[in-house]
Amino acid sequence: MSRFRSVLAFAALAAALVITSAADARPGSGGSFGSRGTRTFTPPAATHTAPNPAAPMERTVTPQTRPTPGVTQPAGGGFFGRPGFMGGLFAGFLGAGLLGMLFGGGLFGGLGGLSSIIGLLLQVVLIVIVGRLIWHWWQRRNGLAVAGGPSLRDANPYAGSGLGGFGRGGSTPGPSAARSSSIEITPQDYDAFERLLTDVTVAYGASDLSRLRTLATPEMVSDFADDLARYASRGLINEVGDIKLEQGDLAEAWREGDDEYATVAMRYRLKDAWVDRATDRVVEGSRTPRDVTEIWTFRRSSGGNWVLSAIQQAN
Repeated sequence: MSRFRSVLAFAALAAALVITSAADARPGSGGSFGSRGTRTFTPPAATHTAPNPAAPMERTVTPQTRPTPGVTQPAGGGFFGRPGFMGGLFAGFLGAGLLGMLFGGGLFGGLGGLSSIIGLLLQVVLIVIVGRLIWHWWQRRNGLAVAGGPSLRDANPYAGSGLGGFGRGGSTPGPSAARSSSIEITPQDYDAFERLLTDVTVAYGASDLSRLRTLATPEMVSDFADDLARYASRGLINEVGDIKLEQGDLAEAWREGDDEYATVAMRYRLKDAWVDRATDRVVEGSRTPRDVTEIWTFRRSSGGNWVLSAIQQAN
């Protein structure tokens, strides 16, 4: 019985790791980084595609000169410092263990032997799996409640608004908007955003930094290069394909001096996996197509071509 519990615990832990890694193979490894100009630390406007606030920037070269009211900054480093379900869950278990020690019950509250510790681990892993499944179900429920479309220009629920294929976000620009002005986005711009989604993803999957330098800002390329170097050192190669945009909304578009920005919420489907070069084993991501919702910001200077400037995760 003890051996069975051990095997079951490790199997559950492996399943949890698979669920966690499924979101980490695409460009940016499922993080939020880059620059949105003066709006870097202001959440993008909510849209039908991404109705919840976007995750704050985890990495950016843009200095924050003053706190922006109402914006939550990224939590500090360390496992227990992570916000959300995982941080609260493990902080709760740690607190319970410490209370057990204070009242004489020991760190594990009287649990005896290795089998009891593994039993505790099994409970934690099962709670993590159930919590993540509920979270993904909630995200998918919110996403499926909005009618999608095959392209950015066809997905607009606000026909005749002059916004081409996007719906405008419903929130009011933050304080930084006083130093910028709104701009009009044309159907050609929407086509460019859709092409960049595919081109950036394919170039990242091919580890083609030369191509990425023509598609993204130097800051984004630097972050991509760090990611690719880390995967290469582990002997991993990327398999990417079947990229299909399912829905897109324009959150906001504005001008700052000679630069223009456009922030877009996109739900797309892709097959994206990091595979061990020697064994052909999937280490991160999945060879099965899956849906992803992210918020991408594009920038162009003096009427030039749009390039990717930031990626944020949709909460």
